[in-house]
Amino acid sequence: MVTRIDNVGIAVRDIEAALAFFTDLGLTVLGRATVSGAWSDTAVGLDGNHAKVAMLEAPGGGRVELFEYLHPAPIETEPTRPNEIGMHRVALAVDDIDEALAIAARHGCHPLRGVATYEDAYKLTYVRGPSGIIVMLAQELKG
Repeated sequence: MVTRIDNVGIAVRDIEAALAFFTDLGLTVLGRATVSGAWSDTAVGLDGNHAKVAMLEAPGGGRVELFEYLHPAPIETEPTRPNEIGMHRVALAVDDIDEALAIAARHGCHPLRGVATYEDAYKLTYVRGPSGIIVMLAQELKG
């Protein structure tokens, strides 16, 4: 029945900071809008919903949709931990993990612990991204 995963949605406190982070890592902005109205209230289940929205696309076609809620007011929560139930992270394949980490660091985003090598196949790490979201960076190692 499902034909594809269309996108992953992430609510952020500052859409401009999140856009800068993701575009610096190589995602492309497909579009931006401010959404509100009855259709939006119905779709997301929030009365008076009003949000800034941006759709980004990664090379290869994966999409991330960012939301900065204007109304109702955003609810601050503790940053998600890797072992919590629910949305966990967004994973980005990168061609150079060291370069990706340098870009992330310029945005104040750093690994939770360090960079690991998985079975000589991947170098990977989790970074705490904009608004505290977890972003996995993974570089495939070529034989």
